Amino acid sequence: MSKTISHMSPEEIAASVSAWEKTEVAAFLARTPERKEQFFTLGDFPVKRTYTAADIADTPAEDIGLPGQYPFTRGPYPTMYRGRNWTMRQIAGFGTGEDTNKRFKYLIAQGQTGISTDFDMPTLMGYDSDHPMSEGEVGREGVAIDTLADMRELLEGIDLEEISVSLTINPTAWILLAMYIALAEERGNDLNRISGTVQADILKEYMAQKEYIYPIAPSVRIVRDMIAYSAKTMKRYNPINISGYHISEAGSSPLHEAAFTLANLIVYVDEVQKTGVDVDDFAPRLAFFFVCQADFFEEIAKFRALRRCYAKIMKDRFGAKKPESMRLRFHCQTAAASLTKPQYMVNVMRTTAQALAAVLGGAQSLHTNGYDEAFAIPTEHAMQLALRTQQVIADETNVTQVVDPLGGSYYVESLTNDYERKIFEILDEVEERGGTIKLIEEGWFQKHIADFAYETALRKQSGEKPVIGVNRYVMENTDAKIEVHPYDQTTADRQIARTRSVRETRDEARVQALLDDLVAAARDDSTNIMPVTIDLVKSGATMGDIVEKLKVIWGVYRETPVF
Repeated sequence: MSKTISHMSPEEIAASVSAWEKTEVAAFLARTPERKEQFFTLGDFPVKRTYTAADIADTPAEDIGLPGQYPFTRGPYPTMYRGRNWTMRQIAGFGTGEDTNKRFKYLIAQGQTGISTDFDMPTLMGYDSDHPMSEGEVGREGVAIDTLADMRELLEGIDLEEISVSLTINPTAWILLAMYIALAEERGNDLNRISGTVQADILKEYMAQKEYIYPIAPSVRIVRDMIAYSAKTMKRYNPINISGYHISEAGSSPLHEAAFTLANLIVYVDEVQKTGVDVDDFAPRLAFFFVCQADFFEEIAKFRALRRCYAKIMKDRFGAKKPESMRLRFHCQTAAASLTKPQYMVNVMRTTAQALAAVLGGAQSLHTNGYDEAFAIPTEHAMQLALRTQQVIADETNVTQVVDPLGGSYYVESLTNDYERKIFEILDEVEERGGTIKLIEEGWFQKHIADFAYETALRKQSGEKPVIGVNRYVMENTDAKIEVHPYDQTTADRQIARTRSVRETRDEARVQALLDDLVAAARDDSTNIMPVTIDLVKSGATMGDIVEKLKVIWGVYRETPVF
């Protein structure tokens, strides 16, 4: 009677594999060689021909465990999508608040279950729409928000206690959060019942996306204040979305996306703990944002390893005791960097595969890119099709019936282990070199991202990294006309008119007095900056008023280039 796989020792399995390679595989390769000598994941992990139980023989049983149990490798919740699907959160943002509000309502009517907001460059960088630096950019690549009046228009008719709202913004995130809170209070909402998130992850801006205003120390202090304030006043709200997505989009490897994000996490938790807030009082509302790239199984393993690493960091390093404090929850977006202009409808297939990997990897929230996003802000048709992609996965494929269906896969579990080991190796190196902030200032993270981006570009150029329609299966003369989202030339005029109206009708003396209070709060590191900011936006202060006032005491950040 032959042994079952569970009764074979790792040594017996390894011997069986070795015999198979020397006989059947060798004979087959003599007739039909493999495509290349060595295979790698997108993130440069070597890939074996096949995986067996011997590859995960040393994995502690508790490291895989069960869904909803520490270290949450198999998912943050025990029933996952059997109870409710992930939040389908298509991002939108263009023109004025009214313009984007229409897109929100269109997507909600199509079945979207959460809102995600893109802001224009002036809003991101703290310039009012009538500032000279804003010329030509108002509402072009996101919605323009200068005052609380804009936030009212943006969320008009949307119940903040029923639908979660995500605000994708970083250097000025605390001002947008203040406006969101002010609007909720104005409507009589219970702050402990509103849900959603503000991105607020400023450290990855210095690493990757380069949208920052102030030096690192005061910027991190702002994030600290947002987390501490929300922990006391907004029990269901995520005051930060610690983001690997933009690290990846800047060109990093999937491994560096994962490890650098957790390096940033450690800084934020350290800073909040220094204020005396217990880790279990704020960690349950920490949230994450990751990309889902093209390497299907690697991305699934990355997400599983991230949950395991996070759980161990929160428990072992920070002393978390609540399961909720060790449970990594993440929003995911398919990879914008993978979208192409040539043969742009192929982007539908790319997005579908990436979305499926995100679901199999256990995402709590998902945005699927529109096929036309390589050209401009997506059209309604592109967003509808992207949303339908999620709905087909949720309702037709039955992948939601089983929690972590790839759990136990020899390959996925082995790659999960590889990711965990490498993530902790990088985090140890960051500590040994002086910590995250020091290495940002030295350009260490930036260099790793740039090096991998350069290597990837060379691989695409040589064809080693296939990109359908670009370096493989290229078609000549395929520049078909594509309808793109138009930019409304009246946007700036409409937006500026409302901003100036707010300035003309507000109590100027009160605004100036509150701006002085803001400076006093900023100078006192023990004072939380959120309350005075909320008072400011309620009084009609603009984004630019607040940002410019703090530049006087904090200055602005200038990066030291690294070559």
